[in-house]
This record gives sequence, C-alpha cells and structure tokens, in this order.
Amino acid sequence: MKERGITVARKKIALIGAGNIGGTMAHLCLLKGLGDVVLYDVIDGLPQGKALDLLQSGPIENFDGKCLGTTQYEDIAGADVCIVTAGIARKPGMSRDDLLGTNAKILGQVGEGIKKYAPDSLVIVITNPLDAMVTLMKRVTGFPKNRVVGQSGILDSSRYRTFVAQELNVSVSSVAALVLGGHGDDMVPVRSSCLISGVPVEKLIPAKRLDEIEARVRNAGGEIVALLKTGSAYYSPASAAVRMAEAYLFDKKEILPCAALLEGEYGVNGYYFCVPVMIGAGGVEKIIDIHLSATDKKAFDESLNHVKDIVQSMDRILGVA
Repeated sequence: MKERGITVARKKIALIGAGNIGGTMAHLCLLKGLGDVVLYDVIDGLPQGKALDLLQSGPIENFDGKCLGTTQYEDIAGADVCIVTAGIARKPGMSRDDLLGTNAKILGQVGEGIKKYAPDSLVIVITNPLDAMVTLMKRVTGFPKNRVVGQSGILDSSRYRTFVAQELNVSVSSVAALVLGGHGDDMVPVRSSCLISGVPVEKLIPAKRLDEIEARVRNAGGEIVALLKTGSAYYSPASAAVRMAEAYLFDKKEILPCAALLEGEYGVNGYYFCVPVMIGAGGVEKIIDIHLSATDKKAFDESLNHVKDIVQSMDRILGVA
C-alpha cells in the first residue's frame, strides 16, 4: 500500500516449527491478512512444501500474503512476531511434563536464533511443557517480559466454553469462561467466572456435573492425544496463538488469559503463570488482577507449586544452579 510516496510493508510473522500447528497457523495468518509468513523447520522440504501449497491457495482464498518455507534462521530476520511450536509432541500416555528434557534443548536453540535475527519481535511460545518453555525463552533471548508470552489460557478457556456450550446446547458465543494457572493437569477453571449470557453457570448445571466438565477441561489435551494416537491438538492451539498475534499486530488492547511473567501480581514473583493480560502494540501491556474465591485461590496455589517444580526440573536438566 502506498500513501504520499511511502510504501507500507506488510507485517512479518515467523512460525518456528512447520508441523501441524505451524502449518495451521500459517494458513490462518494468511486468511486473516495478518502479514507475510515465514515457516521455519529443521526438516528440509517440510516448510518449503507447506509454504508452496499455501501460496497456491492464495488465488482461491483471495489473499496476497507471501509465505516462505525455510531451514535457515536468517530468513526470519526482522520478524514482527515469532510463534514457537518447535519440539516433540505428546504421545498417548504422556503428560506435557514428559517432554521437558528434549524440548528444553530445542527451545534453547530456537531462542538463540530469535535473539540474533528477530530481536524486536513479540515471542509467543506454544511448545510444552508451556510454563517451563516460555521461562526458558525469556532467559535465552533476554527480551523484556512484555515481549515473551505463553499461549495457554486462551486454549484452556476455549475448551471450557466448548464443553459448557455442548452441555447446555447453546452457542459458544453465549458462554464466557476463564481458565488460569499452569498449562497442565492442575490448571484452574474459574467456575465463578463462567457465565451464560450473564447467568452464573452454577444456576444452570449441577455442581457434580460441573466437576466432571472441569475435569474434562483439565484433560482435554490428553483426550485428543489418545484419540489421534500419533500427535496432539493443533487446530485449537493454532487459533489461540494467532488470536494473540492479531491482538498485538492490530493493537487491540484485548484481555486474554496468557502465561505472563509475574512480579508480585497474584502474590507470584518470578514465574510465568496464566492470568488475564492486556495485549496490544506493547505486547503484554498490563496484568489484570481479578478476585479469586478461597477455593479458586487454593487451586491456583497448587497449580503454581507444580509450575515451580517443573521449572526446577528443567534447571536440573540444563545444569542451571
């Protein structure tokens, strides 16, 4: 686009990892017109093939964004946003924590590449175990805390909304819900925040049934892994991360539950933990403090203890004192 002789370039979005999540994100970014896409992977041919396929869908879907597949970090140079999915995925019977050692080594290399070639980018981490991996990304890049954030609660909250909407046979757009804490089996569905067009969910669904729904939310990722047998969820995590990128690129000031570095908020200091945040052109611009009931606070603290444990385990693996 030109205005008074000035060319306004499209934004550049680097997707690190060209697997199912990376390919889905590339498609979404192009369909939404968020910018040009660079799809990076260590497997030669994989990102190039997906990029070529995506480009050939442009005339059909009427988008002009470019898509480059590459195995060279140099090609992400100047990216406005880097979304990281690199790493191994869960297999049936595995928890997110089981991925720790392998993915920590991979994320260390990814962080160095981003630090060198995209030093001004917003980094969104999807790789599991999320809370540890986003912590590692912050350390390796040295970026300010507002520019390193983890995708967790958007996906978890969407799963909560999905199951409640199915239970009540209502539109998902009528359901508001919030899931906080670590992105693991002890995540915290905040029941008091779950409203159906303003009506508290507890007035519509019995407590015992809500317990079952919330247990399913906590295991939703594992449920998909067990069904797929050879992979993990990708459509919904991709949508969640692209939602974050969109809020940043368009300065939407959107309130979203994300894993952000807390420095005193919610009584947490020095850990990435999922809470509501405002995302705009400044990245994570604000931590939103909400009231938690005594029950929710207890679950919140238990989830935090698990995040602390997984970060400490990562440090032992990496030999960090």
